[in-house]
Amino acid sequence: MLRRMSVLSAPDLKRVPGVLGRIVELRAGDYVDADPALGEARAGERRFEAALAAPELSLIAEVKRASPSEGAIAPLDPADAARAYAAGGAAAISVLTEPRYFDGNREALLEVVAVTDLPALRKDFVVHPAMLREAADWGASAALLMVSVLHEHTGEYLGAAHHLGLDALVEVHDERELDIALEAGARIIGVNNRDLTTLKIDLSVSPRLIRRAREAGFTGVLVAESGYRTPQDIAAVRGLADAVLVGSSLAGSGDLSRAARDLMTP
Repeated sequence: MLRRMSVLSAPDLKRVPGVLGRIVELRAGDYVDADPALGEARAGERRFEAALAAPELSLIAEVKRASPSEGAIAPLDPADAARAYAAGGAAAISVLTEPRYFDGNREALLEVVAVTDLPALRKDFVVHPAMLREAADWGASAALLMVSVLHEHTGEYLGAAHHLGLDALVEVHDERELDIALEAGARIIGVNNRDLTTLKIDLSVSPRLIRRAREAGFTGVLVAESGYRTPQDIAAVRGLADAVLVGSSLAGSGDLSRAARDLMTP
């Protein structure tokens, strides 16, 4: 018999600093009246995880029209972008659905899922279980869970994602967050090079934390995130990461397929 999960704990968003804190507070307001019930369990296909576990470094290409650090990037059509990224060799597509800072929405994810067989990641700031239920309902294969937002509740939300048949990209920024992700039982860990308080990029973060995860015995998928613009940048995580997630440099390139191919060429 399929089981139902109990109501998840609410993360303390007042602990989240800076721009990220403002984003998650607004996102929580969007879901203040949402039904927290997850419903019955759904079978998980683990398509996103499988796509990133190929022998070569995989690319998660992002449909990203804006960001807090860069403002407007490009008026991408999500369906066209997904097709172009697929033609450029992407293994998966990340789709922003946060509306205020990233110009994302539900329709962008639905359009991407409709035109490509590549697994899609719902890229948003999960602060309510309804956001995971939506991700599954809208056809996403995975959802983003940020330890910087969920803290000690990361494991609960990871269990909820798996209950709904979703993979989860559990994102960390430092050693403490990595320890939380490992303790939670994450199968896919993303290391973000961007300090979400200052928005500054440090490309040394991913190699350092990826090595630490492996030294701790982690055998799952590791993803390097943020700030990758050239093949030379990518070289620093070849042989360490299983995948890279790239948004701004691809989205603003003007030729998504060529940019994806060129970026991933050793």
